[in-house]
Amino acid sequence: MPNPGTLLPLSVPVFHILVSLSEAEAHGYGIIQAVVRLTDGEVSLSTSTLYGAIKRMLRDQLIEESEMRPAPDLDDQRRKYYRISDFGRQVADLEAKRIHRVSRLLQTTRFLPDEPAR
Repeated sequence: MPNPGTLLPLSVPVFHILVSLSEAEAHGYGIIQAVVRLTDGEVSLSTSTLYGAIKRMLRDQLIEESEMRPAPDLDDQRRKYYRISDFGRQVADLEAKRIHRVSRLLQTTRFLPDEPAR
C-alpha cells in the first residue's frame, strides 16, 4: 500500500466521492445524489466525471466494489455498488486535515472571514 500522503491533494470530485462513501455504500447515481446533498448543490458530478474518478479510485485502492445489494425488487443487477476502503479513509482523513490547515491559514491572512459564510 502506498503512503496515503502521496495522493494529496485530492481533486474535488475524488474528495467528495470519498466523503459520500464514508456515510454509506452506494451505486453511481446514489453517489451523485449524496454529493449534491452534502455540498448543498455546490458540487454536482457528471456521470463521465464520476465514472472516470471511480476507475482511478479503484486503481488507487481508495474504494472497492461492494457485495451489498438492496432488496431484489429495489435493485437493478447492472448497478455496481462501491464502498470506501480503509486506505481511502486514511487518505480522506489526511485531505480533511490539509484543508483545515489551509482554512486556518486563510483566516490568519484575512482571505477568509472569521464568521462562517451563509
